[in-house]
Amino acid sequence: MKIGYPCVNETLACSAATTFRLASYSAERLGPTVAANLACLRQILEWNVAHGLLFFRMGSGIVPFGSHEVNTHPWQQEFRGEFEELGRYIRQHGLRISFHPDQFVVLNSPDPTIVRRSVDELIYQGSLLDLMGLDASAKLQIHAGGVYGDKDAALARWADTFHTRLPEAVKTRIVVENDDRLYSLRDCLGLHEMTGVPILFDNFHHECLHHGELMREALRLAAATWDAARDGVPMLDYSSQAPGERRGKHTDSLVPTRFREFLTYLDGLDVDMMLEIKDKEASAVAGARVLRELGLLAPAPAGYAYPEFAPRAATATTASARPPRSRKASAA
Repeated sequence: MKIGYPCVNETLACSAATTFRLASYSAERLGPTVAANLACLRQILEWNVAHGLLFFRMGSGIVPFGSHEVNTHPWQQEFRGEFEELGRYIRQHGLRISFHPDQFVVLNSPDPTIVRRSVDELIYQGSLLDLMGLDASAKLQIHAGGVYGDKDAALARWADTFHTRLPEAVKTRIVVENDDRLYSLRDCLGLHEMTGVPILFDNFHHECLHHGELMREALRLAAATWDAARDGVPMLDYSSQAPGERRGKHTDSLVPTRFREFLTYLDGLDVDMMLEIKDKEASAVAGARVLRELGLLAPAPAGYAYPEFAPRAATATTASARPPRSRKASAA
């Protein structure tokens, strides 16, 4: 089992998704921005390895406007060496990597322009994983999309786009996630039957939208859609309801009692777990501690000290402006 968090490390004073406005795009500006993003990404991965967090979802903004027609710069060639080195580091330390393309990626949209842009974005993000030399267990996680008044037709369009518009190298990386409003686990199982795409199970979304499947059963239904040789260990997203907030709002920090309860539903099922919780690496470290106590994660190295985190600020700040939350994180 691996555990991790998405995109942003709030302890480190850097961002791997620094960008600029489209109107100010230039090749001269792109190069230094990509270089800085890759350098920060390496820092994040090193921090994660030091704390035993071996699952990480990269942000899609590593290359600003990576799938946009304005970006004709040969960044793949310019940064090939840096991407290859990141891939070596990832493989050396047994990291699991994924992407979760933005909400504008909608394969079943009736608008052909949206579909074209969605395909371009998936090709771009898949190319980053290819440049790193990562196998098909490094996934691109997307949703089923909209309903548009006819769910069966929308699912059929999704499957058609998958089969006819995506390169094979991208298709082998796609996983579909059940959501909390439109497409349940049962709907995603229908997509799996049409396409063979694995289901990345989201426990919190399942709590919000389901058809009576108990959590233990749902986990196994989703896990059965993964081919171990091609796809690797099943991935899942974990979160829980924020107390006193609207239904579907993620909690700010890991709730250990809820987390321990969820782990009982696994009952021996091996998964790689992404914590979709607002305080990012703080909750991932807390989750890793629980997993170690239960014997589900390798013990911490001798002399390891768990990092201390300041309480999360009441108001969010942007990644670029966010100050380091803690300087007490200890390397393994």
